[in-house]
Amino acid sequence: MEKFKGALVVGFLRLFALLPWRAVQAVGAAIGWLMWKLPNSSREVARINLAKCFPELSPAELEQLLGRALMDIGRTFTESACAWIWPAQRSIDLVREVEGLEVLQAALASGKGVVGITSHLGNWEVLNHFYCAQCKPIIFYRPPKLKAVDELLQKQRVQMGNKVAASTKEGILSVIKEVRRGGAVGIPADPEPSLSSGVFVPFCATQALTSKFVPNMLAGGKAVGVFLHAVRLGDGSGYKVILEAAPEGMYSDNVEQGVAAMSEVIERYVRAYPSQYMWSMKRFKKRPPGEKKWY
Repeated sequence: MEKFKGALVVGFLRLFALLPWRAVQAVGAAIGWLMWKLPNSSREVARINLAKCFPELSPAELEQLLGRALMDIGRTFTESACAWIWPAQRSIDLVREVEGLEVLQAALASGKGVVGITSHLGNWEVLNHFYCAQCKPIIFYRPPKLKAVDELLQKQRVQMGNKVAASTKEGILSVIKEVRRGGAVGIPADPEPSLSSGVFVPFCATQALTSKFVPNMLAGGKAVGVFLHAVRLGDGSGYKVILEAAPEGMYSDNVEQGVAAMSEVIERYVRAYPSQYMWSMKRFKKRPPGEKKWY
């Protein structure tokens, strides 16, 4: 049954990749609109997350943001299907603007290991191809449950001669070793970690359990951190890649200070492009002691 499910999913991905770009986005938006209008768990998770993270918005404003966010999530799915199937350069060609490339170039020239830091904002699959075209990093990721999909992603995410590392003990060690020997890695900083691997820090009007992994690698200046995001352009023509140096606070030997500084940067991007964040993710499953669970 798992093989059948995997083959079905991969088949759908290949179908999406055959569509013209505007049709890819239109289908994605339609999927998101249906997610907004029909009862489903993703809609309810996104609604809870938005209400908690943007308490200043009225119910009507929250509902409109929910609709835009779900339609952008739909677009991210269909666009990512293309990034998983197309030759990498075709996705890279959709990057219409780049801001801050000199930050990454300086980091790569520093002689230290480089930690590329991103989040589930915009399209991280297109970003992956762009980043891997600049250097040959190890991309850290959480494997999907379906083996066929995982095999596809492993193959497609290494088109530029880079490597991937699953979020296992072996994968974590390979990422750490790569940074220590002066190589580059790419890490999504916002998946919720275990309680022992994170600390609660401020994020969008709430507290979020956030991973210590990246700040621990940067502490004391052992490596150089660079934030990278590929956000969708308003006219739908492609993406703008934004690169930014990690703030001084992320190099602190105080872990909580480093994690809070990282969370502050991610929050700034999320507030700038609120509909492009993956609000359907159960980002806030674990709560501080004494606080009720959200989901």
